[in-house]
Amino acid sequence: MTSDKIFIGETLGTAILVLMGIGVCAAVTLNRSKAQNAGWLAITFGWGFAVLAGAYASVSLSGAHLNPAVTLGIAVKSGQWDKVPVYFAGQLLGAVIGAVLAWLTYLGQFQEHHEPVLGVFATSPEIRNPVQNVVTETIATTVLVIVILTQGLTDGLALSGTGILMTALLVVGIGLSLGGPTGYAINPVRDLGPRLVHAVVPIPKKGGSDWAYAWVPIAGPMLGGLAAGGLYRLAF
Repeated sequence: MTSDKIFIGETLGTAILVLMGIGVCAAVTLNRSKAQNAGWLAITFGWGFAVLAGAYASVSLSGAHLNPAVTLGIAVKSGQWDKVPVYFAGQLLGAVIGAVLAWLTYLGQFQEHHEPVLGVFATSPEIRNPVQNVVTETIATTVLVIVILTQGLTDGLALSGTGILMTALLVVGIGLSLGGPTGYAINPVRDLGPRLVHAVVPIPKKGGSDWAYAWVPIAGPMLGGLAAGGLYRLAF
């Protein structure tokens, strides 16, 4: 895969992922949304379908990493690091684009909400304990990345439609089982890109962007990606 195709694919796929993921959070949270109060099941399945859509859109261009933790785990597994910065750049740009598009989609609802809306864009813990929160994100991301890595053991599932579907369902499962403590970022750009957008877009009474916590959903998933890559090399 060439660098330009990787960049385009990761930008496109991550934009779709974040647009649909932030979109379901907005749908469940904001006033005057027909899906308001649809609940945690809607959010977890919405994010799973977001992964499905983003990955199908980008798999032929970039392999559909869509997540720096996945890119990191694959690099540790393979020992190939030269394209890692290209993946990271496309993923962050895509996350910003997706968050902006979600804001535009729900612009009227954001104008009517008049309460803090950071939870639409970024994750936050139910119990704020940075060590615990990092551990939670590390464990959840390790599960995500090790399953993605092991898909490649049988007939290249990681690049097949079956592999993408398995990953989407895995994201739903992680949200249901491990997402309660922190909101399961499990993807640094999924949190950082939308948090940056929240900080700059005009939303009435939107509240602060909680930059004091922002390092947690970056550090935890990246540690999880490293752990999964290392575990793969040890076990397989």
